[in-house]
Amino acid sequence: MKKIIFWKLVTLLVLTTNIMLAANAAEESNAEISGELKMWHKVTLTFDGPNTSETANPNPFTNYRLNVTFTQGDASYLVPGYFAADGEAANSDAVSGNKWRVHFSPPATGVWNYTVSFRSGTNIHAESSPTAGVSAGFMDGETGNFRIGPTDKTGRDMRAKGWLEYVGGHFLRFKGNGEYFLKQGPDSPENFLAYADFDGDFKTDGNKDKGVKTYEPHIADWKPGDPTWAGGKGKGIIGAVNYLESKGLNSFSFLTFNIDGDDQNVFPYIAYRTYDRIDVSRMDQWEIVFEHGTNKGFFLHFKTQECENETLLDKGDTGVLRKLYYRELIARFSHHPALNWNLGEENGVWSDHNVEDGTAQSSAQRRAMAQYFFDNDPYKKHIVMHNGQRPDDMYGNQSKLTGWSHQGNQSDFSDTYPKIKEIIDKSAASGRPWAVASDEQGKGSEGVPHDGASPIAPGNTQENARKNAMWGTFMAGGWGNEWYFGYKYPNSDMNLQDFRCRDKFFNHARYVLEFFKNNNIPVWEMKSAPEKVTNNNWALAKEGQVYVVYLKDGGTADLDVGSKKVNLVIKWYNPRTGGALQNGTKKRIRGSGSQNIGRAPSTPTDDWAVIVGYNKLTQTENSNK
Repeated sequence: MKKIIFWKLVTLLVLTTNIMLAANAAEESNAEISGELKMWHKVTLTFDGPNTSETANPNPFTNYRLNVTFTQGDASYLVPGYFAADGEAANSDAVSGNKWRVHFSPPATGVWNYTVSFRSGTNIHAESSPTAGVSAGFMDGETGNFRIGPTDKTGRDMRAKGWLEYVGGHFLRFKGNGEYFLKQGPDSPENFLAYADFDGDFKTDGNKDKGVKTYEPHIADWKPGDPTWAGGKGKGIIGAVNYLESKGLNSFSFLTFNIDGDDQNVFPYIAYRTYDRIDVSRMDQWEIVFEHGTNKGFFLHFKTQECENETLLDKGDTGVLRKLYYRELIARFSHHPALNWNLGEENGVWSDHNVEDGTAQSSAQRRAMAQYFFDNDPYKKHIVMHNGQRPDDMYGNQSKLTGWSHQGNQSDFSDTYPKIKEIIDKSAASGRPWAVASDEQGKGSEGVPHDGASPIAPGNTQENARKNAMWGTFMAGGWGNEWYFGYKYPNSDMNLQDFRCRDKFFNHARYVLEFFKNNNIPVWEMKSAPEKVTNNNWALAKEGQVYVVYLKDGGTADLDVGSKKVNLVIKWYNPRTGGALQNGTKKRIRGSGSQNIGRAPSTPTDDWAVIVGYNKLTQTENSNK
């Protein structure tokens, strides 16, 4: 009897020990955790997994799936991971290794827990079920945790602000500091990433190799301490970002897939026609540029395909090839605080693209792309589409789009205001208000001319770009611009090497941002209200509190301030030079209904922006009624 009791105790002890060991094993993770462990920053987990390569069988990109779920309380984020070769591919040009990686952007301080899923199976990358395939071993099932502190970043750095989110209105807002975002930056060159210092044979594969860039004029803008890769490469493109920062701009855009497009040198693959194998080192080098942009205060506009490519993957469907491409983008880059996913540049039906012959995506295919990003981006970043057509098939509950990237087609940019306003009004009426931007202006051959250029078409001037497109966008209720450079001017959309070619125009872009920011104008609470102002001028209104009037051709106007009597200060802003607010011929509006705003302090036939009501500099005056 004692022996039986003894062996029962031994068995219980062994079982208890095994349970404790198993529990301890589940708590321990082999992940290498790197990065600044701070809120909104990139936290990277690197695992030792199967040793494989970009060209191996089984294919590491389609036959393995790394997902890591990060939790804190009720918050849970499933973040996809990726094959990272030797973990140093940006510098080593490695194509093989055993490193597997995931990036996480924690939205809160404190302890974050994580659980790893590493599965294998044919095309498992395209499967959403957590139990798809079979366990791939290695880090599968591992758990761990880490502690996150507050961000220590300030100023322009996007990590000081938090994720830029769609919040159900016409402007995006940072989750961290609550600030709303207005953007200005270049839309060109669309082949920004066709850069000679990136790895890959795209530079010598015979497909429009002359489009490859060095950004040599911007090497001098690179500064000691800025990033490089592979022994000092990258100074030109990093310097270009530095120059754009010096002009006060806060966004830049780029295609990530332009096979068969105008340039044909930007894609994530190891070869021009190999759509299921990712060039790991080139993607790591892209990330160095994007990270520098984030740290310098830039919104990243991912244009995920050119129009010539929209049916190249899965014949336009969101199938195994498109899902691989999107999954890699999300896994590698979605952690950046401020970005949008643009589902297609010039997407949809055009004169030489149509659904019937398979050269354009259908409405259902467009919706499927948006749905994939909505379902798989852990941070639910802004989703847009780009073209100059009416997006009637995408409004409201028809799609998961949260905005639109508008393309114009008038030499003098006069179509910007009416088109932006139409899309904003229709989206609001649909029950899902979109954040709408003007991201390509003018005809394809023209765009915004370089400094000092003679117009190649009537009205194609920087002055009209400023008036009709820049101020026209904001006065229509849009949230900003990215500027297109055409293909007939020097330093064009395809061959630009030096952003300084439009240095003077970028000043105007900075002035419009300073107008709204420095004067605390709550543009996100205001509505485009042209009916409130006379003489075909434009107005924004927060009824009875603050108005912005834009006098495109100077002169004066009457403003309808509503039926209640108001006492509002009038201040004038010069959009050509920026600077402080000025007094015009009339300092206040006292009364109700239609009231004259007076005239400009100088150059009365030039354009002026007028604030009527509350702003930072007149707060005290407006309160003393």
